[in-house]
This record gives sequence, C-alpha cells and structure tokens, in this order.
Amino acid sequence: MGKDVIVACDFKSAEDTFAFLDKFTGRKPFVKIGMELFYAEGPSIVREIKARGHKIFLDLKLHDIPNTVKKAMSVLRNLDVDITNLHAAGTKSMMEAAIEGLTRPDGTRPLLIAVTQLTSTDQEAMERDLLIKEPIDKVVMHYAKTAKDAGLDGVVCSPLEAEKVHDTCGKTFLTVTPGVRFADGDIGDQKRVMTPAEAKKIGSDYIVVGRPITAADDPVAAYERCVSDFVD
Repeated sequence: MGKDVIVACDFKSAEDTFAFLDKFTGRKPFVKIGMELFYAEGPSIVREIKARGHKIFLDLKLHDIPNTVKKAMSVLRNLDVDITNLHAAGTKSMMEAAIEGLTRPDGTRPLLIAVTQLTSTDQEAMERDLLIKEPIDKVVMHYAKTAKDAGLDGVVCSPLEAEKVHDTCGKTFLTVTPGVRFADGDIGDQKRVMTPAEAKKIGSDYIVVGRPITAADDPVAAYERCVSDFVD
C-alpha cells in the first residue's frame, strides 16, 4: 500500500454516504468510516462500501481493557477492512491483545495503527485535561515507539510529527495523518495542521481529509486537488 488520500466519510447515514460516493464516477477513493457512520449503520455499511471496490480505514479508536479489545478485534477482522485502529494510550498490553484478536486463523489481518494524540489536542489541553506535562512531541514519539514494540504497523499522528515518527520508528512504520487542510481553507477544530503538499514533503504515508473534500462545492475537484498535491 503506497501513498494515498483517505476521504473521511463522516456522514450520518448510508444514504448520505452513497450520495457522496456516487459522485466519483470511475474513481474508487480510499475511505474512512468513523464512529458516526458505523454507529448509525453498523457493519453492513462496511460490507456495502467494500463491495463497491473501495479500500476502507475503519476508524473506531478502540480503548478498553486488553481482553475486551481482543474480543472486539476478533469481530472486526471479519469485515475485510484494510486498516483499523486503537488508542496507544491503552498500553502496550492492550495493543498486543488487539493484534491477537485481529489476526485471522490463516495468519492474515488488516493493518493496525495506533492513535497517538488527537490533532484537536494541543500542549495546553494535554497538560490541563490529561495532566501530561511532557512536550507533546515527546509524548507522540513515546506512543509511537510503544506501538511499534507491540507489533503495530504504524500510528495516527499530526502531519507535523510524521517525519520524526519515521526517524524514530523507521521508514516502513506507517504514518496516517489527519489534520490536513488546504492553505486557503478553514482549519475548523483542528490545532496541528498542514497542507497536502506539506504533508507529502515531510513524508506522511496517508493523509485523512474530511470536510475540505466532503463539504466542498465540488467534492470530486477537491479530492483531485488533494491527490495532485499529495500523491502525483
């Protein structure tokens, strides 16, 4: 799996999702299914989108005791998604249990990545709300190293941190980076952001782009712009 733009399909229903995807005639964007859509439609939405030929990042950010996460992953492994994730803050033992649950009897599994710090979290919020006093960059690198040690394939991180994650964990350790906005766009509730071209330059493997594409007047053109800036 090479560099790609993952479109965050943060819609409230299957109807809205397919109305959006139907705009992409001749294209099959890599899509992210997050909590809103999954909780609204359940596993069927994953199967339907997969049947249409899309790669899927199932973004449910599991975070619980190791045994619970292991059992949940053993269910998700049957959905044939390409990437899924959990919170690195759940500890190394939770991540190791997740790998066990996600691995099918034949030894195959989706890619598993860990969320380090959400791109809506900045240093001030991390210290105030989480009582984590270390610099956010140091925290992200520690979480990334722990995820790698647990056997995961990569992390979700800010594009600002992708280059250092590769320096710390190796070039093959995946960086999936939300918080990507066009230079002329609104950053919304994101704190740590980059443009697609900047994310490409610093080595992000995948960028996750939601509202700059899904809320655009011409979503297909916005998607093509992202692909041109990041992949081509």
